[in-house]
Parts: sequence; structure tokens; C-alpha cells
Amino acid sequence: MSKSVVMVAALTVVAFALTARADYTDQVVKIGVLNDQSGPYADPTGQGSVIAAKMAVEDFGGKVNGTPIEVVFADHQNKPDIGSSIARQWYDVEHVDVIVDVPTTSVALAVNQIAKDNNKVFLASGAASSDLTGKACSPNLVHWTYDTWALANNTGKAEVKAGGDTWFFVRADYAFGVALERDTSAVITANGGKVLGSVKHPLNTADFSSFLLQAQASKAKVIGLANAGGDTINAIKAAAEFGIVKGGQKIAGLLVNITDIHALGLKVAQGILLSEPFYWDKDDRTRAFSKRFSERLKDRKPSMIHAGVYASVLHYLKAVSKLKSDADGKAVVAEMKVMPTDDPLFGKGRIRQDGRKLHPFYLYEVKTPAESKYPWDYYKLLKEIPSDEAFRPLSQGECPMVTAQR
Repeated sequence: MSKSVVMVAALTVVAFALTARADYTDQVVKIGVLNDQSGPYADPTGQGSVIAAKMAVEDFGGKVNGTPIEVVFADHQNKPDIGSSIARQWYDVEHVDVIVDVPTTSVALAVNQIAKDNNKVFLASGAASSDLTGKACSPNLVHWTYDTWALANNTGKAEVKAGGDTWFFVRADYAFGVALERDTSAVITANGGKVLGSVKHPLNTADFSSFLLQAQASKAKVIGLANAGGDTINAIKAAAEFGIVKGGQKIAGLLVNITDIHALGLKVAQGILLSEPFYWDKDDRTRAFSKRFSERLKDRKPSMIHAGVYASVLHYLKAVSKLKSDADGKAVVAEMKVMPTDDPLFGKGRIRQDGRKLHPFYLYEVKTPAESKYPWDYYKLLKEIPSDEAFRPLSQGECPMVTAQR
């Protein structure tokens, strides 16, 4: 074979390789983890979500069709203006292809619009509002882990059926708290209960005394905490100090992560009902993942939000691998919806037309100190809720993408 033929063949191989990688923007698949790294939601999201995303990349093989994968992260400080600025910088300048996690609904709603405007991908794990797959739904969004409708219908319904038919809400004063109170109130009234009132508190509140005194004075059987993270922890601690539960009222934590229970301790948290789609000690596969996670984050166990980051990133990488491109965000999300989901943390499932990821939920009760046998042994299973019952029916979400196709 002549040298010229060999050179032509070599150039053809190089050209083919470049062509095969041409649709990966900036010749890298870049994942941006945007969340609370320093505030009230840092424990259930924060660095744990960064670790979860990196674990998904490693488990996928580190590259997509030969193209390297990079994970970056930033702290949005639970402020929509800061989150929006980071998202625009990432999408417009730094060639980030997908933003993941984003707790704090007000930030998530802003990022959702920016992702849509830039035709990028947004994988929400920490964000809670069911509006993300309702009136704010987008062809560029997948809402993975949970939402306010699921929390309300799984935890709220269980409390009402157990006799808690009068409620008073203590809620966070931003979009998430509004959505969680709204969705839970609907469940309460639909099941014959009554909402006696509510009070709102600022994000990252240290002193809950005035809010809980109003709740106590309402004489409601259940005080619903429509908040999360550090706010939920502080509210439950204050309720214990005031003897609210001993006085006959029940505290319902509507969004509780295992990191919250760890911070509270079983002596304070015992008996709390909660619903989650992931628990680290559920089966051999969740335990194996959690062991690897704990080796990287100071012997801590993953929250459901961390699990959602891992699973959503893994499914995203499968989609961009099949498409051989990350350039068109809508196309990537469409492919994610076509492909059935299957991962070691949530099992088999699917992503619905409105962007809602479907999987079972589980109703748990927090164990007493005597029932817990080893570190982080916190939950006992009460009930499994199938995916078709756990999330809001597609017909009720008012997602424009769905209603336009009817």
C-alpha cells in the first residue's frame, strides 16, 4: 500500500471521528449542579448532589461516545436572581448542557424558563412545586424525584385518614410553601377534613416560637409544616420544646429528608410520618449505592434528592449517547421520555409527557430509639404507593403541552 493511500485512510478516520463528535457542544458534555451549598437546604442537596452526579458519570463510563463528561457546581444561595445569573452564564458562556437539582422552587421556576429559552436541559431533583409539570411545564424539563402534589397526597392523606381532620399550616414564605400548602389543603378537604388557618415564615428562620404559638392556639389536630431542610428541623425542635405533641397536637412534616431526621435525632423525630420515593436501606441495590456515597461524604447517607440527581443524570447520559448529540435540549428530553427508565435507586419507570418522572412512593414512620439497630436505621415501611397513584394524574396538571395536544 502506498504512503498516499495510507495518509488518505488516516485522514478519513480522523474526519469521521470529528464528525461523530461534532454534535457534542464544545466537545464536552457539561453538567451543572446548581443548589444550596451553604444554607438551610445544604444537607439534603449541597455537595451530596455533586457527588451523586459524579457517581452517575463514573458509572456511565466517564465518556459519551468518546466525548468527555464534566461536572461543575455552584451555590444559588436560594435567591432567584443569583440562580438566574449562574444559569445564564453557564448556558450562554460556559457551554453547560444540563442543569440539575435546583432546590428552592422560586429559583427552579426561573431556571426552568432560562433552560427553555436557550433550548438546554433542566433536570429538577431538589425543586418541589408541582407547577413545574403543571402550568410551568416545559419540553426542556424533567422533574424527577418528588413534588408537592405527591407529598400532599401521600403524607397528608395518611394523616387525615389516621384522624387528623383539622389542620393549621406553618409554611415557608415563597413559591414552594404556597404550593405545598395549596396541594395539601386540597387533599384535606377532599377527604373530609378542614384547614383552620396558616401562618408564613421567612426562609431560614431560627426562631419559630411566634409561628408555633399561633398554630397551638388554633387547636388544630395537625400542624402541617410546609417547609423543608433547616426550617423543618428548627420548627420540629421548637415544637418539642413547647410540648406541642405532648399537648395532643401532631406535627406533620410534609417534606422531610433523612438528613433532617439525622439532625433531629430519633428521640425528637420518632413517630413522624413521611413519604419518600427513595430510602438508602430499602434493598441491596440502594444499600450498595449508599455505601459508596458514604465513603465520599463523611459517612452520611444519601437523601432522596441525591438519589434523584444520580438517577436523572444517568438517564440523561443514556439519551445523549443514543442521540449522539447534546446540542438540542428538546430532542434530548424527548428521547429521555421515549426510553424507559431503569436504575438501581428507583427501579423501572418512565417519564411522562409533562416531564413528570413516575416511580413508586413509600409511606414511612420514623422509628423510636429502641427500634433503631444501627446508624441511620431510621424508617419503618408502612405502605408502598404505586406510581400511578403517587403522582397527580396527567389530566389534572393543566400543562399547556398536554392540553394543546388534546
